[in-house]
Parts: sequence; structure tokens; C-alpha cells
Amino acid sequence: MRAKIALAATSVAALLALTACGANTGGEAAPSSAASLDPANPTVVTVGASPFPHAEILEFIDDNLAQKAGIDLEIKQIDDYQIPNQALADGEIDANFFQHQPFFDDQAKTKGYKMEHGEGVHIEPFTAFSKKYKKADEVPEGAKVVINNDPANQIRGLKLLEDAGLLQNIADEDTVLTVNTDESKNPKKLDFFEVKAEQAPQLYKSDDTVAIALINGNFILQAKLPKEEVFQQESVENNPYANFLTWREGEETPAIAKLDELLHSDEVRDYIEENYPDGNVIAAF
Repeated sequence: MRAKIALAATSVAALLALTACGANTGGEAAPSSAASLDPANPTVVTVGASPFPHAEILEFIDDNLAQKAGIDLEIKQIDDYQIPNQALADGEIDANFFQHQPFFDDQAKTKGYKMEHGEGVHIEPFTAFSKKYKKADEVPEGAKVVINNDPANQIRGLKLLEDAGLLQNIADEDTVLTVNTDESKNPKKLDFFEVKAEQAPQLYKSDDTVAIALINGNFILQAKLPKEEVFQQESVENNPYANFLTWREGEETPAIAKLDELLHSDEVRDYIEENYPDGNVIAAF
């Protein structure tokens, strides 16, 4: 199998300087993916993915299922939420695996990306962490709360705080700005500090003034945050935040379709259940 390449989210130009091997950079499907898949000559599919758990799941597929199916995964680990869709739109990767429906919809609306996606593969429950408090009534007025700055995950965090009893009357269109200016929604006058999703775990661990931090499941895994510090966790019942495979509109090649099929296989479900038993990653199919 091909070596997996980890990418740092510091320079978009550097991140996207991938080799031409297997990448589809034009508007048409890559020639190698147009024919029937051949296990003796696997088709390379380049996928941008969050390191945890997305890249781990893809590596399991590449090591155990892909070759027999006629595909060979080249996995580009991207520790950022903005770069994978840009890389996909620019034709630098064939697909990405990191996002959920609300984030996908927001990116398509605000950035004009033309993308399609498969069904949900797994859910990473959004979680509020606190080293200081266990219940809402313990949280003091004006407490500092770290929250995502992207719209799709920000409203997710606000609703989680509402479930915890710290906010109330949260509407789908609410943001930190509306909550900060409406005491009926924010009776404790929580002090929100907006950061990029990947920055939240480190700030939570290093800043003693943080009362609560809202953190995405993949970054919980990466930071190895202790379960005993969970303040409130999102329910998985009727959860709209299942992560899925995404590709450019009209470019679902046979190789991409096969990868999406493998992502929904019994083997992948078993892998998720066996490797993430603490509930930070839950199969969505």
C-alpha cells in the first residue's frame, strides 16, 4: 500500500502540492477510474481526511479491503476544516472525508463549491468539557466558554449549551453575537471566545481561565481528553451530524463509488465499534 502523508494546515499552497499520481485535476473523470476496477491494477484514489478518526478508518480500508476491490488509497491528512473542500474544488484530491451535512451546506452556500456526498459513515458527538464544573448551576456568571468560529459548528455548540441548561431559546440562526446581546438567551452572561475548531483542545488544556470548551469529536480523540471532564455530550439520536465521503459534482467515478461502499461495510462498522468503544465515534449505518 502507498505511504500515507500527513499535512500541516500552515500553507494552502504547500498543502496542495500533491503528485499527479491518481489525482483528477480536470472536469472529467480520471481515465484510470473510467474502466472496470481491476484488483491486479488498482485505481489510486486520493482522499483528504481529518487525522482522527477519518484517516484511521481509511487506513483500515486500504490495508484490509481496498486492494481486493481494485482501489489503492492515497490518504492526505489535513488538520483543518477549510482546506479539504478547497483542495477538492481545485482538483488536487479526488474526495474528502471529514464533514457533516450542516457544514457541507454552509460551505456550498458561502463558497460556491459544487460537491456531492454519500450517506453518513459515523457520528462524533460534539462535547462540552470542563475541568472545573459538573452541572449548570455550578457555572458562574461571566464564565469563559471556548466555541468554534465556523457557523455550522457554532450553532451546534450553542444548542449543546442549551441542552446543558446554560442557554435558552436558541434558534437555528443564532450566533455568538446574537447570544451575547440577548440576556434572555444567555442569562449567565457567558463570555464566548471564538476559535478555529482545531485550536479548542489546546486552549482548553493550557488556559486555566476557560470554564467550558466545546470540542469536535475528532479533536477529542487527537487530544486524548479525559472522559471524566465531560460536562455535556450531544445525543446521537436523530443526529444530523454524521460524517460522509464527498467528491466533486458529477465526478463519482467507479473507484469513488467503491470507496463509499467500503465505508459502509460490515468490516468498517466492526472496526469503529472495536476501536472507539468510549463513544467518541459511533457508526451511523
